[in-house]
Amino acid sequence: MRDQLKVFGIDIIRGSVRSKSRRPLYALVRLSGDSILSEDGVSSCRLFRMLSQEVPDILAVDSLQEVSTDQHELFAFMQSLPPATRLVQVTGGERRESLIKVAGRFNIRFNRLDPFDEARTIARVASLGAGAEVIAFENSSDVTVTRNRSPGKGGWSQNRYVRKIHGGVLQRAREIEMDLVASGLKYEKKEVKAFGGCSKVTFRVFSRRDQIPVSTYRGADVQVRISGRRLDRIMFRPLSVRPKFIIVGMDPGTTTAIAALDLEGNLLHLSSSRQTSLSDVIESLYKVGKPIVVATDVRDMPFSVEKVRRAFNAVAYTPRLDVSVEAKMEHTQPFKYMNDHERDALSAALEAYRHYNHKFQHILKRVPPGQDLDEVRAGMIRGHSLEQVIGDLKILTVPSEIELPIAPVDRKSDDRVRILDGMVKRLRTYVQELEEVIKGKEREIVRLQSRILKIRSIHEKDLVKDAEIAKRDVVIQSIKKRLRREERSNRNLLRKIERQNRINELADSNDSVPVKMLGAFTRDAVRTLSDDPGVQEGDVLYVLRIDGWGRSVIREIGDKGVRAVITGVCLTLHADPQLQSACMEQHIPLLDGGDLPVLIRGKIGSVGKTPFESSLKRWQEKYRDYEKEQNARHIEGIFRDYQTARGKEMRKSG
Repeated sequence: MRDQLKVFGIDIIRGSVRSKSRRPLYALVRLSGDSILSEDGVSSCRLFRMLSQEVPDILAVDSLQEVSTDQHELFAFMQSLPPATRLVQVTGGERRESLIKVAGRFNIRFNRLDPFDEARTIARVASLGAGAEVIAFENSSDVTVTRNRSPGKGGWSQNRYVRKIHGGVLQRAREIEMDLVASGLKYEKKEVKAFGGCSKVTFRVFSRRDQIPVSTYRGADVQVRISGRRLDRIMFRPLSVRPKFIIVGMDPGTTTAIAALDLEGNLLHLSSSRQTSLSDVIESLYKVGKPIVVATDVRDMPFSVEKVRRAFNAVAYTPRLDVSVEAKMEHTQPFKYMNDHERDALSAALEAYRHYNHKFQHILKRVPPGQDLDEVRAGMIRGHSLEQVIGDLKILTVPSEIELPIAPVDRKSDDRVRILDGMVKRLRTYVQELEEVIKGKEREIVRLQSRILKIRSIHEKDLVKDAEIAKRDVVIQSIKKRLRREERSNRNLLRKIERQNRINELADSNDSVPVKMLGAFTRDAVRTLSDDPGVQEGDVLYVLRIDGWGRSVIREIGDKGVRAVITGVCLTLHADPQLQSACMEQHIPLLDGGDLPVLIRGKIGSVGKTPFESSLKRWQEKYRDYEKEQNARHIEGIFRDYQTARGKEMRKSG
């Protein structure tokens, strides 16, 4: 009987390979076939001793970070492993996935907080073919034979001692060469000649380490090292070469689109082309996986899709009715696609997946742990019962290399053979008759199915009509909401137009000047006024309160180019020199509201033209005095700076 696969599964209990003070302690689970041999906590040194003693087929980990910190340490770790032991990362290679997801593929559950349970799960999924083997070396190795000790300075017997060491190296190299020749391996040899023999002999063998009939050796005078030639980068090779089962959606026509999902609903492939033949489609699907279902989005499967289905002997899936565009867009919303053809193909694949996913969830609790769920799902799609699928999988896992006893030939059995041949012929005739009966039943089934489809189509038309009415009701409600928003916007615009007309009437009159209401010297008030009714160059603003002002607000009002600002309080009673100075700097006329008769109606008001112009004229006179004072201060400052600089020069020259 075939030997069972021996797997070591490890997971870190505590410590880390990155720590120099706390070296890692591993939970080790030794698995042989389906039997767990032992579970123990081991250090790195003890792990390597057990690997060297037992030489398991697989050392399984869920992450390479648990055995090495970088690629250099990973090469050293793999060099220390026995040549026949493969390092497997069960969570995948370049594209990794979680251990929970990998274990769920075989219906295995475990406690993530228990390192031994996790190591047990790692070993089990590795024995079932999950994960990828880590490839770090080329298909060639180096066998190096060197001295194991230095000759040193020596004494009277130094020459004899050196001849003994170098002769031992040469003798060991010849033995290795004979073993390589006997094994039929190709190699290249390089010798470093020395007194009495060779100091170093290197063989480059064009084969993997596990195929070399030589082992590492360390003697008194000679040592032999075997090392694989490193690749430029770490590579991964999946343990299982079985292609994935996929659900294919296809949209034929001038532009052919195909979409492929795995049996868990993940999108694996989506493409479309105007120059794709059926052979190209079949070749593309072969690269992705093995189609188990081929689906379309129309009730009657097109002939080209049927040919693709027959090429893979897959199960056909078609919807009861042609899928509407709205339903396709809703189904494919989470995915990205380039055109409508890819959308239709993806929608067909998703519809088929949803149809079978209910069955998948129903059988999940009935599948025993350790079974490949993809194989079980594929068998269910083909119409087999769960018990039959699991039974077939168990038969496939039984070793086939069983020695059967050879029965002696008995001549008396010739008559029995002739009787059995006649029985076989009669049974074949009976089978043909049954096949004719089956064909008649199939024709009856087709006739009844067509009748059922006609009856069902009448009811489905009513359902489609009701669904269309419901969709239109939703559209009408949306349009009504938009109409109400537009009506509110129109009312606001009409109010703005009325205020602007009042402002224009006041501006055209000769007796008054229009005034816009500003609640306070704050940014929020200026922003509100800018939105409704708006601030334009040459406007006159009326401010109710002057407390809480800031220079940034004064600067913002000055940038808008207003003509003047009238205060709502008397400046003589509530004087604020800093506010007046800030307005002077921005050239904003700040007029005293106590001297001007301002009439406010809502957000718009008016002030008498004559008193406004006289007050503005007085402010301009103050501004001219302010400018003269500023210029004088500037000249005095320049003069003082000059005196200071001149005094410094005089003191230096004195």
